[in-house]
Amino acid sequence: MKVTLLLFSVAKDLAGFDTKELEVPDHATTDDVLEMLSKLNSGFLAWKGRLRFAVNQEYVPPNFELHPGDEVAIIPPVSGG
Repeated sequence: MKVTLLLFSVAKDLAGFDTKELEVPDHATTDDVLEMLSKLNSGFLAWKGRLRFAVNQEYVPPNFELHPGDEVAIIPPVSGG
């Protein structure tokens, strides 16, 4: 199934893109997406547990199951004032 991946900040830098249509297996989860990205760049492993996921513009818990056509945003921690 296809989902649209949106990456921000360090996640975008690690992947080398900010938006991409991604083919994932049926019943894939947000953790599966992170695993796929880790195969592109092992630097994603250092961010595991600190990245937040939003699916269709709503924050979701870890290991959230995806559906065809979902928009999956990967959001690193934000700091500043």
